[in-house]
Amino acid sequence: MLKFKLDRNSPANCDGVSRRHALRLGSTGLIGGLTLPRVLELQAKAAGTAEPRAKSCVFLFLEGGPPHQDMWDPKPEAPEEIRGPFTPIATNVAGTFVTDQLPLCAKIADRYTIVRSHSHRDNGHSTGYHYVMTGRRANFPDGDNPVPNNAFYPSIGSVISRELGQRGALPPYINLPHPMAGGGPGFYGPEHAPFVIDADPTQPDFEVKDLTPPGRLSRQRLDIRQKLLSGIDDLERSRNRGRAREMSTYYEKAYSLITSPEARKAFDIHAEPDSVRDKYGRTQIGQCALLARRLIEAGSRFVGVDAPGWDVHFNCFPSLRTDLIPYADRAFSALVTDLEERGMLDDTLVVMMGEMGRTPRVNAQAGRDHWSMAQTIIFAGGGIKPGQVIGATDKTASAPTTEPIGVSDLLRTISTLMGIDADRTYYGPLGRPVPIVDGGKFIEQLV
Repeated sequence: MLKFKLDRNSPANCDGVSRRHALRLGSTGLIGGLTLPRVLELQAKAAGTAEPRAKSCVFLFLEGGPPHQDMWDPKPEAPEEIRGPFTPIATNVAGTFVTDQLPLCAKIADRYTIVRSHSHRDNGHSTGYHYVMTGRRANFPDGDNPVPNNAFYPSIGSVISRELGQRGALPPYINLPHPMAGGGPGFYGPEHAPFVIDADPTQPDFEVKDLTPPGRLSRQRLDIRQKLLSGIDDLERSRNRGRAREMSTYYEKAYSLITSPEARKAFDIHAEPDSVRDKYGRTQIGQCALLARRLIEAGSRFVGVDAPGWDVHFNCFPSLRTDLIPYADRAFSALVTDLEERGMLDDTLVVMMGEMGRTPRVNAQAGRDHWSMAQTIIFAGGGIKPGQVIGATDKTASAPTTEPIGVSDLLRTISTLMGIDADRTYYGPLGRPVPIVDGGKFIEQLV
């Protein structure tokens, strides 16, 4: 009888066998049927990762905090002051219910997954935004609202920009219809800052500012100006002037966009048929979602859509019923369906969330207040297993009754699905090692 001593210090699977020893045992032929594909499968499981399939990500951020119990996590048995006025409806996945404010999403529940157990302990808007985008707690008080507010830690969009790089003419990282509060590059520098489309795509005269050079400026004259500017920038950089280096990066980005027909074409939302624009909804979040699809299609890696208005402290149900939830319902369902019909859903990860959920109990002003202890996140595409509900909250939607999923888990999962090593470490300006994601676990149930 052969005996093998297993090193207890080796990283182990849940059965106690490490990846190294699984490969060693397999090579002896003692584990029947352990073919090379099976070995690779065990290796991936031992590493706690998934095969990366996502090439890009659309991040729909419902700024202010969407009320999970009024959307994705209904509590029909709770008292009215907890459950609110909306009622559950069945989705096209047996046993899965959402509220009657999400009829379009209910029809395509087999194409996305609901995670009901997201939870963290930051109840602030600006600090929560910083936390979700960077995975690190803010070092400033809530209400301090510079944009971006992450002066040191890079956002997930900047991480994806740095790790995956540019493909095509478009910047790898884009924000719209204005900057995301926690979406800056931190110490990664301006090279990985978002290109911000600071304009409303619902407007008839929508265009990306400064994308077209002045009418009298020919391409030849534009090239001459660029060469002159480059010479000045080279001189300033040689003198080690940080501001000059930073501005040079922005000028180079702007020049590459101005001179790119592919970029101008991607930003031209007016080229979309009216039927497609109507499908997404002629709302800010709807047209931003449509533009995000165009930008991803043209090669951008991460498009963050900042959709404000969800801070519903007062008389919230009329606006939730008429404006907020229906607009998000139409935008998300249209985006997922459109990506699928174009053959893009498998390699495009779509995430929809806010910085927090809302209080279980409706307040005296008929609104819901901040509540970060429970929140729902929606995932679609990018290699995830759709049609699931992951996690659960208690009978008042106050806290998870299953293992909570935290911010680091979320960011590690996004990174892994996009083929990024979440443990990779860079060094900050003072030589301090900073991993891409600080801790966290990959959400295994997603795949």
